[in-house]
Amino acid sequence: MTAMVTETSPAPGARGQGKRALITGLHGFTGRYVARELAAAGYRVFGTVVPGHGESLLDTDVFAVDLLDRAGVAAMVEQVRPDVVVHLAGIAFVAHANAELIYRVNIVGTRNLLEALAAQRHQPSAVLLASSANVYGNASAGQIDESLAPAPANDYAVSKLAMEHMAQLWSDKLPIIIARPFNYTGVGQDENFLLPKIVAHFRKAAPVIELGNQAIARDFSDVRMVADSYRRLLVADVAGQAFNICSGQAHSLGEVITLMESIAGYRIEVKVNPAFVRAKDVLVLMGNNEKLRGAIGGLSPIPLADTLRWMYQA
Repeated sequence: MTAMVTETSPAPGARGQGKRALITGLHGFTGRYVARELAAAGYRVFGTVVPGHGESLLDTDVFAVDLLDRAGVAAMVEQVRPDVVVHLAGIAFVAHANAELIYRVNIVGTRNLLEALAAQRHQPSAVLLASSANVYGNASAGQIDESLAPAPANDYAVSKLAMEHMAQLWSDKLPIIIARPFNYTGVGQDENFLLPKIVAHFRKAAPVIELGNQAIARDFSDVRMVADSYRRLLVADVAGQAFNICSGQAHSLGEVITLMESIAGYRIEVKVNPAFVRAKDVLVLMGNNEKLRGAIGGLSPIPLADTLRWMYQA
């Protein structure tokens, strides 16, 4: 395990001034944005990365540790002594081929972290665990709120729901907050995900793109709004609760293609590839963010067209 220690200079009056934040999965897509949010709020930001995937990032203290290494996780937590934790590390790709690894990383890795945190004399004031709106499955209730009974429809979603239940075993020892983000995107997201793949095709002026079911609709948020919501939940005194992180609007892939055609100024041919059509895919996933707004105050979701334009021009 290695670490690089640097100092940050918090803004006067920042909510995180003098506090230490731990972000697992620091170098992941979401981790980078959450790190910027917390650093700007005055926190000294620490993070974990998978060994061999880089140990340096500006204004951070970075630990190369595998969350499945129970002793390594305990040693890292003992050194960091975090005041707040944002647990992002895990397998986030629904179609990941290794189901066993999905379960081990998303459940056992999380358990190792919670066990290490609970063993510390210095207890964090908030531990935010990133779950997923995929736990709701093929819901047909319009806007989904947190009262809907989960019905996961794939291994990834089952692993996240199992993680939530496992985390309840630690609820008497740690102030755990469950975040259930719906789909979100932004600059830096891997092209394995649909929107970055679509944007990349338009940036290359590709004449053809292969997609699955264009009728699939998702509640797409901007990663910057998600990071802002996570930061605000850490200080909201909402331990023991789950929150949807979403815009409250759904867009089909066909609508995304139309938006990108307007941004890029040309039409693309869409071919349906049967390999991209999953039998148990969630058809419509749209969230209700009323509970989130009640906890952290007003939200200002970034319009999807603005997010796509940001990605296209990056």
